[in-house]
Amino acid sequence: MSSSLNLSLTDELREFVDQHSGDGTMYATPSEFVRDLLRQKKIQLEAQKLREGILEGFQDISEGKLQEFKGSLSEILNKARS
Repeated sequence: MSSSLNLSLTDELREFVDQHSGDGTMYATPSEFVRDLLRQKKIQLEAQKLREGILEGFQDISEGKLQEFKGSLSEILNKARS
């Protein structure tokens, strides 16, 4: 499912989009370029959240906040894949 979104851009941003889309660029249309920028931003935010979780885990370890794991990691991974 796709949906349309109309944006107002400053002249500077429109020029930037035009420079990176069309003939001689990786993107055939301005829409392709903007969609790719949005995908990259989404991935960046997801990676940032993951890094923060990892750092929080390391902080917990350094503070001795540990709990013995008595489960099955392979079962958890199999459930996550389903």
